[in-house]
Amino acid sequence: MKHYILPFLLIALSFSLKAQTVTYETAPKKAVASFDKAIEAARVYEYKSAINYLQEALKTAPNFADAYGQMGLCYVEMKNYAAAKQAFEKLIQLDNNGLKMVMVPYSKALAGTGNFKEALDLINQYLSIRKSPAAEKLKENYSFAVNNSKNIPFQPQNMGDAINSKDGEYFPTFTIDSRTLIFTRRINGRNEDFFITHRDDQNRWSTAVNMGEPINSSYNEGAQNLSQDGTLLIFTGCDFPEGKGSCDLYYSEKTSNGWTAPKNMGPAINTRDWESQPSLSADKQTLYFSRETQTNGSDIYVSQRLPNGQWGVAQPLGPNINTTGHERTPFIHPDGQTLYFASNGHPGYGNMDIYYSRRQPDGSWGPAINIGYPINTIDEDASLVVDANGTTAYFASERSDSRGSLDIYSFELYPEARPLKTLYVKGYVYDSLSHDRLTAKVEVIDLQTGNNIATVNTDVTGFYLAPLPVEHDYAVNVNKKGYLFYSDNFSLKDHPSTTSFEKNIPLQSLALNASVVLHNIFFDSNKFDLKPESVIELERLVALLKENPEMKIQIAGYTDNVGSDQANQVLSANRAASVVKYLTSKGITAERLSSKGFGKSEPVASNDTEEGRAQNRRTVFKVTSL
Repeated sequence: MKHYILPFLLIALSFSLKAQTVTYETAPKKAVASFDKAIEAARVYEYKSAINYLQEALKTAPNFADAYGQMGLCYVEMKNYAAAKQAFEKLIQLDNNGLKMVMVPYSKALAGTGNFKEALDLINQYLSIRKSPAAEKLKENYSFAVNNSKNIPFQPQNMGDAINSKDGEYFPTFTIDSRTLIFTRRINGRNEDFFITHRDDQNRWSTAVNMGEPINSSYNEGAQNLSQDGTLLIFTGCDFPEGKGSCDLYYSEKTSNGWTAPKNMGPAINTRDWESQPSLSADKQTLYFSRETQTNGSDIYVSQRLPNGQWGVAQPLGPNINTTGHERTPFIHPDGQTLYFASNGHPGYGNMDIYYSRRQPDGSWGPAINIGYPINTIDEDASLVVDANGTTAYFASERSDSRGSLDIYSFELYPEARPLKTLYVKGYVYDSLSHDRLTAKVEVIDLQTGNNIATVNTDVTGFYLAPLPVEHDYAVNVNKKGYLFYSDNFSLKDHPSTTSFEKNIPLQSLALNASVVLHNIFFDSNKFDLKPESVIELERLVALLKENPEMKIQIAGYTDNVGSDQANQVLSANRAASVVKYLTSKGITAERLSSKGFGKSEPVASNDTEEGRAQNRRTVFKVTSL
């Protein structure tokens, strides 16, 4: 944070003194000599050494007012606000007039220890004597703090020696199962490299190791983001020979042979400006990052992956996120609905605060909400990530128990700022006859809103992983050319799992008499009007028929055994006819379609349970001609 008073190193504090107070002019030579050494140390930013010299001076002259004043100033620079507050209070105890010389730094010490009302009173007193834009900015911060003074739970825990070292560690990023952590370490205060560690079943982290080549190099690599499935690393590379600007975004993919050589993400993402701090959505289809230009400061941008796999031209987020100030360190939670970021343009406590925003029903981002004190302080706070469960947050900080400079800490995030708890479904897609693994597109859709929650492509082994916020009902659709699409639905309302569940998906080849259960066609009980949630599934069927213009199908309706045989027969026929009616309304010719009701016949499960009866109430399409 900037200094808002005259450079204290050039000021010899002078006071109207009480009889027992010692000044620079009246102090013993030994105390003066120590004081002078402290001034020289502080002049070259050696504040710890300066404090030691001042303590020596106070041993010789316990009431040395100038020493307490300079000690308070040094502690403010060190951001040790509790010690600074004590030093300034001792100064004022020795002489009330000493307050006039330290009003601004004393206000910082008060605010830094959470005494925002006292800090505001003091800065108002200072502004009544002297006008200062910097002090006015402090007044804005203190006023915001006073009006938002509810302290939130915050008990950060150092992540330990397996991760933190004498060097600086920062920018933590996790896989969705929170078992793999990659972070940046500044080795010997110079070169930045990536380190990786894994968590075992006893919740213990292995000793972090350098990821080595080809990701790490003689250049600086930092501010990385690991995809939720652990297969894609996007990071910031500065001054690379092939770079388009000072810092660009690069990517590396994990293969059976290790990580691939980093590649520049190209002109849709990178420009002649500064691009950094990427955050990838859980389905790897949306990329957020920070871009800094000479005209607009730094803003958060977003790019969508195109159908051909390339990235679309990045666009800035709206005014609820970006301001005329600086916005940085975006983190999109696996829920896809909660964005955390840092800004100095929104009202806040200090130089840079952490905020969060919720995605609105129309896809836009809602108002920026300050995450609160004491997560945010009067200093610069940024780079927060939250695990998939939504309860544990991670950040980098230099605190009293740090191993060196910046260390990585974790803490329990208070409920109001938590994202949606997010589980994930994983598995593989395969050919139902040969059992060969298939590459395919897997889509997860919120049945209530119709919003696409995730679109993921399986890897070469057919494996997929998709995030799923809890408390919702979902449709899953899988598409691959030459195959009938697959559909299913499931509910995560009151789901007992804390992590994930597995679902392997068979696909049927496009062949005569092949059939698919349309799991996402819905009707009210004893009715045949299609419910709105059915549209997603029906549009998949429309697309399949348009892609295969020679194909003819039969729509079959089935019921459970509740009710009379005749009523069930009529109901199933009417439901099948409703599907045909929808398809013809979308341009599919009637001669390609037929429908039939089978009533309660051909059950696929026992009608003795509700679960079984639900499986028997189904709509099926069968290929009758190719």
